Amino acid sequence: MDRADLPSKPSDLPSELSGVLVGIQRLVRRRLRRGLTGSPLRGAQVELLRLVETRPGVRVSAAARELRLAGNSVSTLVNQLVSAGLLIRETDPADRRAALLRPTPEAVARLRAWEDGRTALIGEQVALLSEADRAALAAALPALRQIAQGLHDEAEAP
Repeated sequence: MDRADLPSKPSDLPSELSGVLVGIQRLVRRRLRRGLTGSPLRGAQVELLRLVETRPGVRVSAAARELRLAGNSVSTLVNQLVSAGLLIRETDPADRRAALLRPTPEAVARLRAWEDGRTALIGEQVALLSEADRAALAAALPALRQIAQGLHDEAEAP
């Protein structure tokens, strides 16, 4: 890595890091959307599907809390995803007023295809880097995980 690649001042690091991460995410989304089948999903829909996949049987109210969205917003997302054949909404046997959410096999397949495509796409780019740059990326992963954990912990705080 060349010193010219480093932020000019330490105070520039947060801005440059967030800009690079957003840019990578945007470019990955654009590239992957080209090869996917089915109608495109919005970010909040994908977030809800990922949550339901990791926590099958989650209640709509719990999903709203977890995603930090209003209950009626999550209900709208649920209706859209049920109509698209990606979510199953079941009545909670313990509380007939509540709904439990489960992903359909199609939803699981779409999430897997996205994850596999993202991993392959990033893998191709990482393979083009020099050994020193790959080592620098690997060395940065613990710090990036700490940033992610800190953001998660802040979101969970009352």
